[in-house]
Amino acid sequence: MIWRSTTGASLTGGWPKKKVTTSGASGIGFVNFGSIRDLRIEAPIETFGQGARGFNVYSGTVERAEFDRIVTHADGAVGVQISQPIGTMIVRRGIETFGGEGRSLVKGVVQNLSAIALSIKPAGSAQLIEIGGGLKTHGKNVFPLEQHGAVQRLGVDGGCGAHDDHWSM
Repeated sequence: MIWRSTTGASLTGGWPKKKVTTSGASGIGFVNFGSIRDLRIEAPIETFGQGARGFNVYSGTVERAEFDRIVTHADGAVGVQISQPIGTMIVRRGIETFGGEGRSLVKGVVQNLSAIALSIKPAGSAQLIEIGGGLKTHGKNVFPLEQHGAVQRLGVDGGCGAHDDHWSM
């Protein structure tokens, strides 16, 4: 299941109150290609599949995004990837990944990615990111945070943990 935004959308209410689950290679819980004022997903997002992502801002922008929890399972499965400027992102119960480096489809090109919990790409930026429940990774040589773009204010309650667990799917 892939949730996509539309230009100028205010996506609140009507979202599932039960877990949003995706499976398959490069599957994404929510991907944004447009402009969203307010996005609230009140249930956990969980992905199963190599190169999957829980939340991805490819193009467009999000003024405010709020999530319950984001978890990914597989090599190359990034928790959150921000590739464009956003306003505020809040994750109440943490971002956690289970996987190492793996192949992922990125803008039509297969690339190697690590299962980083929060990845802010060079063109990505944020005014405010607040994470409750921490940033946690379980995979060989996988860091919880990758920051290339600017973040005005970043708060992580629950810490950042990189666990070099053996992972295979």
